[in-house]
Amino acid sequence: TDSICVPGFDPSLSMMTGITPINPMIPGMGLVPPPPPTDVPIVKEIIHCKSCTLFPPNPNLPPPSTRERPPGCKTVFVGGLPENATEEIIQEVFEQCGDITAIRKSKKNFCHIRFAEEFMVDKAIYLSGYRMRLGSSTDKKDSGRLHVDFAQARDDFYEWECKQRMLAREERHRRKMEEDRLRPPSPPAIMHYSEHEAALLAEKLKDDSKFSEAITVLLTWIERGEVNRRSANQFYSMVQSANSHVRRLMNEKAAHEQEMEQAKESFKNALTGILTQFEQIVAVFNASTRQKAWDHFSKAQRKNIDIWRKHSEELRNAHSEQLMGIRREEEMEMSDDDSGDNPSKKLRVDDSALAAQAYALKEENDSLRWQLDAYRNEVELLKQEKGQLFRTEESLTKDQQLQFLQQTMQSMQQQLLSIQEELNNKKSELEQAKEEQTHTQAMLKVLQEQLKSAKELAEINGHDESQANEINVLTVALVNQDREKNSEKRSPGLKSEKEALLIGIISTFLHVHPFGANIEYLWSYMQQLDSRISANEIEMLLMRLPRMFKQEFTGVGATLEKRWKFCAFEGIKTV
Repeated sequence: TDSICVPGFDPSLSMMTGITPINPMIPGMGLVPPPPPTDVPIVKEIIHCKSCTLFPPNPNLPPPSTRERPPGCKTVFVGGLPENATEEIIQEVFEQCGDITAIRKSKKNFCHIRFAEEFMVDKAIYLSGYRMRLGSSTDKKDSGRLHVDFAQARDDFYEWECKQRMLAREERHRRKMEEDRLRPPSPPAIMHYSEHEAALLAEKLKDDSKFSEAITVLLTWIERGEVNRRSANQFYSMVQSANSHVRRLMNEKAAHEQEMEQAKESFKNALTGILTQFEQIVAVFNASTRQKAWDHFSKAQRKNIDIWRKHSEELRNAHSEQLMGIRREEEMEMSDDDSGDNPSKKLRVDDSALAAQAYALKEENDSLRWQLDAYRNEVELLKQEKGQLFRTEESLTKDQQLQFLQQTMQSMQQQLLSIQEELNNKKSELEQAKEEQTHTQAMLKVLQEQLKSAKELAEINGHDESQANEINVLTVALVNQDREKNSEKRSPGLKSEKEALLIGIISTFLHVHPFGANIEYLWSYMQQLDSRISANEIEMLLMRLPRMFKQEFTGVGATLEKRWKFCAFEGIKTV
């Protein structure tokens, strides 16, 4: 029978051919059509079996939920089976999804089914939500709604792990094969020393084409310690043969140098030709920018000509710098050749190649030694400069830190001096208050004694009560006058011109507000004149002058408010 999910699909095809099974539910694999859009409900059909019938769920309902798929899952959980469903009926329904290896049915209405391949599980999940009815019976025990979900089985997980290990082994083998393929070949093995091999090697050393291979073998034999008294002559002859190639190599080097000089000359000539053409192009652009021709071009054409001119000038400058660098190098080489020729004329060395080579080596050694001395001097100068820079930076940072510390110390000293002055003023005010208190107490005692004596005299002499009252009034007036004088003495004067200015502004503001104003309102007005002043400073200034400003409470309960009023005119009126 054909599969219920994919008509005409043979699940045993992959088992016979050895092809890795493909999940038929993956869209675009050619086995199933791509899934419809999510907003279009999937319409399922009725499935007829020999022993039962499967009715599809309502297409408007949401798809049944499933748990997360375990790795290598081949087992499904089937719930909602009819009570009278047997294992044969379950196998008849689910064998359409693929080969079943095991069915474990519970006494309750569920079972576990294990398939041969993983893609068969997706076909079984397709049956989730179908209503199963055994035969044509309408009994509740013969019907049930199927719920198919992924199940976590140890056998599935074990097989999946084995498969992953096998894939990992294949990957390691593939990587090893790739590394072996890309590894550079090892050098050929060098034969052991013998007289026969030494004779063959001597012939190879004389051949220019085999010299590089033969010299490697000779070097290996010498490093192995094959040289002894018996083989010393053979090795000497091979070393002599190796030395005979020095002249050949020098000639090859001279030929290559000549080729390089020719290439340089041709490159310089070509560069000169390119530079002349660049000069001509720049001249054309400069001629185009003159007024005779420039006025006839449009704005876009002028813009393009200006861009092209700048670009060509940059290229011309770069090529001219490159050409000047080549000429400077040639001049330096010529000066080196002249300096090398003068000592040769003075010394009058022989024309032989060996003497010239020795002299060249000597000159090269001297030049290298001079370069080394120059490099050492430069390194020492750089070290000294770095040390000086580091010291200057350190000294600058230290000076800045010292200046900052000195400024902070000065500010702290000024603060301490101001605090000490305030403390001394407070102490002097406290001493004055104590003295005034003792003075007033003494005055009260004297007045009380005088009052007593006056009363006694009045009683003895028979004076009227009016005279006694006049005496009491005079004593009270004297006491109040003394208190006013003490309060005037206690109230300190204005410290600065700023406080006097503030008192004048506050007095004017409160005079036009006969019902008073709270401290926040007054502070907001003063902020417009001086943004640095604070509400606390204004309040302290008002409290210092009780004869000019007084504080009153208005309102009841939550509306209670503290206001300041200007009362200087009231004091003048009372006086």
